[in-house]
Amino acid sequence: MRLEDLGLVGNCQFSALIDRKGSVVWCCLPRFDSEPVFSTLLDKAAGGQFRIGTPDVTTGKQRYLDNTNVLETTFESEDGSFRVLDFAPRFVQNNRTFRPTQLVRIVEPIRGTPRVSVLVDPKLGWSKDTPQRSQGSHHLRYDGFPSPVRLSTDIPLSYLEGQPFVLSERKHFVFSYGAAVEESLPALCARFLDETVRYWGLWVKDCDVPPQFQQEVIRSALVLKLHCYEDTGAIVAAMTTSIPESPGSGRTWDYRYCWLRDAYYALGAFRMLGRFEERESFVSYLLNIAASDPELGLNPLYRIDGSLDLEEQILEHWPGFNGEGPVRVGNGAAKHKQHDIFGEMVLALTPVFLDDRFKAERSADALGLLERLTRRAIAVAGTPDAGIWEYRTAWEPQTFSSLMSWAAADRMAKVAARHLPGKEREFREAATAISEQVIARSWNAELGAFAGTYGGQNLDASLLELATLRMFSPEDPRLRSTVDAIWKGLGHEGWLFRYRLDDGFGRPTVAFVICTFWLVEALAVIGRRKEASEVLAHIHAAMSPLGLMSEDIETANRRMWGNFPQAYSHVGLIRAAFAASPGWEEIL
Repeated sequence: MRLEDLGLVGNCQFSALIDRKGSVVWCCLPRFDSEPVFSTLLDKAAGGQFRIGTPDVTTGKQRYLDNTNVLETTFESEDGSFRVLDFAPRFVQNNRTFRPTQLVRIVEPIRGTPRVSVLVDPKLGWSKDTPQRSQGSHHLRYDGFPSPVRLSTDIPLSYLEGQPFVLSERKHFVFSYGAAVEESLPALCARFLDETVRYWGLWVKDCDVPPQFQQEVIRSALVLKLHCYEDTGAIVAAMTTSIPESPGSGRTWDYRYCWLRDAYYALGAFRMLGRFEERESFVSYLLNIAASDPELGLNPLYRIDGSLDLEEQILEHWPGFNGEGPVRVGNGAAKHKQHDIFGEMVLALTPVFLDDRFKAERSADALGLLERLTRRAIAVAGTPDAGIWEYRTAWEPQTFSSLMSWAAADRMAKVAARHLPGKEREFREAATAISEQVIARSWNAELGAFAGTYGGQNLDASLLELATLRMFSPEDPRLRSTVDAIWKGLGHEGWLFRYRLDDGFGRPTVAFVICTFWLVEALAVIGRRKEASEVLAHIHAAMSPLGLMSEDIETANRRMWGNFPQAYSHVGLIRAAFAASPGWEEIL
């Protein structure tokens, strides 16, 4: 199985990955971090699946209906052709967003009398047990799940175990978790499809896009939206667990959770897109997380409901993606000390006090929380931690973590200027002290760059953020030298590695996708926009045919690795595209 051959559908409640053979290979219900119902992504032989395709299981062609998250897979055969439309309903109904836990699949003939095969075989989560089935007149009920699960269809139920049949007219399938479908399927599915297509079309029209790389930004925006869990406002890092970062690496992690670090980057992308609703929801999630811990002993990641039951476990009876185990559930990084998250929380919450559209979220308590987060960020500057890359080796003072501490003090000074004028000077002085510390302890003359750790000898791609966070002016020779050193020292075949050192699992052998997007941003900041645009043009060609991206890429063959799709990568593309593209005022 290849990640490049997978499409994503969802509705901000749940999601599903569907391959080019028409099979749902991954779907967790009722939400992103639940146990999987369809799971051949991690166990080809024994995982659950829901396939609608040709009897001989041929490969179809996939595309999204324009500016939507509705996936179309078209199949050709000697008998004719047909298409499968897959989507999770999402639209406004009764002044609220309707997003049921339902996967809708519509199959319709295009030419001739094609033969179709349907196989529906859900499994009971990580146990992979087969649920007890009960047959109704037009549905199958699957027992053993926490809530009722049912497949409603207008094809003969006898055909749901793979027996081929001739497709002469449009047929419908609704796989539901919770409330069952009681209406006439043809009318219901047609309405759901029309309303969902309309919803996504209007959502895209409300997005700002740059003149260049428009389609890539639109698709990334749609993908990023599907990573939002609307019930709480959380944004998950990825839809999957345990896709290895590289072949044979053993680097398999569960990413179906919300990393606080992603807050600043995701909110920044939504700001560029002109999206307010998603920013407001995520800010509320972050405020709840921070306010629930008076000591501000924040963890790097949380479940999408804000809880912390994230103990990492290895599931021995799961072979993993293409046999590349281990399969992990939970994430041990939740116990790490990653000091950069305090700065990123401050950056994520700063708009509440500088953007008047967030006035409803302003309060004395929220301002006090922001101040306490800033003081915590200042206090941990220059102290050892696991850092942005979650090292599982001995911890050292990470330069990137100190950069985020500086950013917290710098932005808090701006907030204080408006809301706490008596404290502005204190935070400006703290920012100056941290920047002087970074210069004194991480500048490496031999490298001609700031090192990844204090007193270190290694380059770190995260320090490209020195440019975008504006610790130094674009003309500063140390900043320009650092950008060039990272590009030269970590670059490989047009991509960037995050670092070259042994992180406890060996030296990385694949490029980390967002790092190259950071390079694009940094080049644009220091006035090399033409070069930034060239780098972006080179790497965007490695996206999947559907415009989706994972966490890592094997540069030699442009093979995607890592959990998929990766919100961080799509955030990176959005930000890079806005940085590299000319403005509309330069085009129109």
